[in-house]
Amino acid sequence: MSSSTPSSAEDSVGEQRRLRIAVFNRTFSTTGGGAERYSTALVEQLSAKHDIHVFAQEIAHNWPGVAYHRIFMPMRKPRWINQLWFATCTWWLTRSGFDVVHSHENTWHGDVQTVHVLPVKYTLFRELRGWRKASRWIKVATSPRLLAYLALERLRFTPRPSKKIVVTSESLRQIMDSTYPDCARMISVITPGITLPLLPLTRLGKKNARSLLGLPQEGYCILFVANDYRKKGLKTLLTALGQCPAGFNLAVVGNLSEMPTFMEQVKTLNLESRVFFLGSLKNVAPAYESADCLAHPTLEDTFAMVVLEAMSYGLPVVVSSSRYCGISELLQHGENALIVDDPLSPSEVQKAIKQALSQPQHLSRGAIAFARSYQWSRLALQQESLYLDVDAAKRGAALTGC
Repeated sequence: MSSSTPSSAEDSVGEQRRLRIAVFNRTFSTTGGGAERYSTALVEQLSAKHDIHVFAQEIAHNWPGVAYHRIFMPMRKPRWINQLWFATCTWWLTRSGFDVVHSHENTWHGDVQTVHVLPVKYTLFRELRGWRKASRWIKVATSPRLLAYLALERLRFTPRPSKKIVVTSESLRQIMDSTYPDCARMISVITPGITLPLLPLTRLGKKNARSLLGLPQEGYCILFVANDYRKKGLKTLLTALGQCPAGFNLAVVGNLSEMPTFMEQVKTLNLESRVFFLGSLKNVAPAYESADCLAHPTLEDTFAMVVLEAMSYGLPVVVSSSRYCGISELLQHGENALIVDDPLSPSEVQKAIKQALSQPQHLSRGAIAFARSYQWSRLALQQESLYLDVDAAKRGAALTGC
């Protein structure tokens, strides 16, 4: 590289550099979980300003200007072997030719690493002491799967001058700081975002949405959106629904693979006529338009993008406290959401749902006001700033021969 090449994020005439960026996510689809919707949204926001190449094993996305590279998947399970395979393939394909490599996966390479879930090390060893911690280490030492995940994670978070680590909430930052303290200076918080609906919700819109999804026109519709039904609290929510009057119905959006297990609970509670499993929707908007509130009694969420999406539609939301859900540390109980201290308590969840439906206008106004501060157009600029910092650091290192 010539010594006359600028090392800053801008070129000699003050124009922002157009970067060539590689993005990793094994599943690149808007119908995936929060991590997938997060990565697809950022790609869509920044594709007009930069050359973005997506590397994924499953691709259900088509956006102008984005190049897609499908990574062959020799086996889906065991997942840890597929994770190693994906990491190796993407490293080989992107070891040169890109200004920035951005990974949403547990890989050892990547200039920007976005963390969507709790660290494996934290999950395995949190609150363990003495013989219990020693016993857990023995379990890890005899498990190729756990060793592989821990090794990938350790390499992923190894400090490097140009590396950036992105987390989706302040609570996750604190967990990262305690689990991998060497990473503290590299960490930035960029929350998930939303694109505000073009039109406000109306009675006619709700009626049409319910008709489209096959939901009852009468009564209250509680919405639950998740792929991991167990972790996101569907068991508690179903029990809470059983304590609600007959006019309360539940629409479940997400992967149907767990449906058989929860259908047994539905039958036990005699809720067959009040619970509707809608599967994964390519367009979730009709689900939000059809609902009267969102219930998200999650047991583990580093942020909970679905809560923010529901709020952008003006839905009252019932959500677990910040101990379980990252977005709750930003919310105000009773003003823009109803926060449940114990998401394992059906009675507490049921009480919050009834309260949400008794004061919908107040919570709706608060929800919309909150959502307006978390639009993708603004958050994408934060992500772009990190890309430009990485590029400048790498170019500066190349110039100095470091």
